[in-house]
Amino acid sequence: MLDREGFRPNVGIILLNQRNQVFWGKRIRTHSWQFPQGGIKHGESPEQAMFRELHEEVGLRPDHVRIVARTRDWLRYEVPQHFIRRDARGHYRGQKQIWFLLQLTGRDCDMNLRATSHPEFDAWRWNEYWVPLEAVIEFKRDVYQTALSELARFLPPPKGQNRYLRGNMRGRTGAATDTAPADRAVRDGAPSPAVPPEANAVITTSVELIEVDVWGAAPQQG
Repeated sequence: MLDREGFRPNVGIILLNQRNQVFWGKRIRTHSWQFPQGGIKHGESPEQAMFRELHEEVGLRPDHVRIVARTRDWLRYEVPQHFIRRDARGHYRGQKQIWFLLQLTGRDCDMNLRATSHPEFDAWRWNEYWVPLEAVIEFKRDVYQTALSELARFLPPPKGQNRYLRGNMRGRTGAATDTAPADRAVRDGAPSPAVPPEANAVITTSVELIEVDVWGAAPQQG
């Protein structure tokens, strides 16, 4: 489903924990990292598509999260020609996205990268809000920067300083249980402001990487 300009409607998801760290997923069989995202199907609203993608890619249900905010307008990126299927060239240009800022109200162990038979990620970690854009495929970087900057002012006050932010995909014991306030679009109240650093001044975390073999072997951490 493309619009008149050749852009496919899509949603992007920035998922926070209680320390305002974000879910950062490693795309299966690659070295690139990204936020969950996916297309909006015919007849779906952006919010409906967001909850479907959240379950398909991360294994979470609507009762595991709260909507904090969303971008006001579509954010667009063009896909280079060599990434476009030959039969779509000349019609498909890229994606236009509504981005949602969510906060996890469940636990790390509620997440499951193998919720479907076509997993998107094979590992994940909690990362500081200003993610390392050099880990993102180049043509998506401007949209990531714009979405993070637009939604940063809605960040809730962080809660707790639990050092152990671990969990796996199959419901084993995990730390970091979370609860937080939320809303969407332009929300009531005045959340604590967040000032973006320079685009290249990105701080990454030392949080343990959570890996899962999406083809059936036991999860491993490393």
